Amino acid sequence: MNSSRVASGWRSLLPPVQWLPGYQAQWLKADFIAGITLAAYAIPVSMAYASLAGLPPHHGIYGYLLGGLCYAAFGTSRQLAIGPTSAIALLVGVAVANMGEGNTSHSVEIAALAALVVAGLGLLAWLLQLSRLVSFISDTILLGFKAGAALTIAMTQLPKLFGVSGGGDHFFERVWTLAGQLGDTNLIVLGLGLAALAMLVLGEKFLPNRPIAILVVVLATVVVSSTSLAESGVATVGALPPGLPDFALPTLRLRDVDGILPLSCACFLLSYIEGVSAARTLAAKNDYAIDPRQELLALGAANLGVAFGQGFPVAGGLSQSAVNDKAGAHTPLALVFASVTLAACLLFLTDLLANLPTVVLAAVVLVAVKGLIDLQALRHLWQVSRLEFKISMVALIGVLLLGILKGVLVAAIASLLMLLASVARPHVAFLGRIPGTRRYSDLERHPDNEELPGVVIFRAESSVLYFHADHIRQVVWARIEATPRLVLVVCDLSDAPLVDVAGARMLAGLNRELAKREIRMRVVECHAKVRDLLRAEGLEEQIGYLGRHMSVDQAIAEFQANDSATQPKPTNRPTIDVPVVG
Repeated sequence: MNSSRVASGWRSLLPPVQWLPGYQAQWLKADFIAGITLAAYAIPVSMAYASLAGLPPHHGIYGYLLGGLCYAAFGTSRQLAIGPTSAIALLVGVAVANMGEGNTSHSVEIAALAALVVAGLGLLAWLLQLSRLVSFISDTILLGFKAGAALTIAMTQLPKLFGVSGGGDHFFERVWTLAGQLGDTNLIVLGLGLAALAMLVLGEKFLPNRPIAILVVVLATVVVSSTSLAESGVATVGALPPGLPDFALPTLRLRDVDGILPLSCACFLLSYIEGVSAARTLAAKNDYAIDPRQELLALGAANLGVAFGQGFPVAGGLSQSAVNDKAGAHTPLALVFASVTLAACLLFLTDLLANLPTVVLAAVVLVAVKGLIDLQALRHLWQVSRLEFKISMVALIGVLLLGILKGVLVAAIASLLMLLASVARPHVAFLGRIPGTRRYSDLERHPDNEELPGVVIFRAESSVLYFHADHIRQVVWARIEATPRLVLVVCDLSDAPLVDVAGARMLAGLNRELAKREIRMRVVECHAKVRDLLRAEGLEEQIGYLGRHMSVDQAIAEFQANDSATQPKPTNRPTIDVPVVG
């Protein structure tokens, strides 16, 4: 089948139309097993994330059930698994705590409304083709954000591990509160939680990408059901309502809930970036391509389905997608099998989870968020780019001090300001001739280059624009003042794809100042649009020919030839050695 025809028109909106005709019978078993494996992974994780979001545990299962089905119809990734994620769950949890006023049904409505708004944002971004705009939230910001979110999430779960109430609005307040309550630790709860943590960590190490969490949940439920631990202060999930969710849109509207739009925007940005990053990783591993714009529509569809089913915003997470991929998923049909499995559990098996200890869910969250702190990536940033490391730290500290939502916004703004500050002071390289050649490169990086006496050759390693033109002039002028018996200044614009009017006038002013000292200036290696602007500003008449064939070496040779032809060489004037070809 012609893939270009399949991907055109209305067919491009339904990726299954593209992969179903080539579906192979032997994939069915693999997709079926992957779907069941994903469902086994999703039950404890989604219940834990729902608790983190301040919602009843079964609402997390609704996210996997409905989000996966809708994504399978519109998504372009074949292994991406859609469901609740830790960072988004915490975002929703903070909002629910502030807006829900302790009313569970109201909190459920707020969470579903957030999912509905995320769906609307996804559709709007798809219509406006805004898939590139999310690049303002860079991987560097996400690295720090995820680490900060992991620490914040851990501090919301540690009180459950120690069997104390905890408290506080932000990270450091929670740390202080927990420290004051450690004397009230319930040792039975702590022992059960540590046992669960040990099993989860060992399972992650020796049985990677296997649904170990469901085994831990089953064992813990059996232990509590067959003993009197519940009477010793071990809190349990309690009875879950059997059956599928009631399908209806939330009754709340945007005007009814202050702060729902910023929450939804943050959830949308995080879910799209996280989902596309995971999808690209899996696509590269399995040798196919995804459509970032179509992923906006798929994200919107997944969250619309979740909003109808009383869930909260969902995304494609790398951990759950890795489980799906390792289990053998070939196509999104695995998500359909996972949803069918989850529906069967909701219909027939909810009573079995009534005695599930909440401390085990806390252990599941703690192990899951551990992977959000990527120390190796942070160490690599420190080694290769101190600026980006600082941006990452701003995101991390911002989340800890201000919370998830404000922290990521502050980090995005701070990163833009820091990048603008660095762009405002571009590197200006002073060039010397590479020995034995007619080529020139940075003297600072290559001290063995030959510095021509009486000549300054500089190259601004950026565009020359209004907000840093003065910086470039100051750096160049300092070099001019420090160069004895100067006769020629050459400006190499090969690294300047753009020069604006302010940049052109800076070069013209520099030429006038040099002319007063009887020093010649040439501008070489201009890009086509730069030449057009410089000519429009009259620089070609002032400085000389700006054609595309004029190089640094030619400018020096031309100056020497003209200088030799017009006047005798002064005894106190430096000579310029130009290499001879041949």
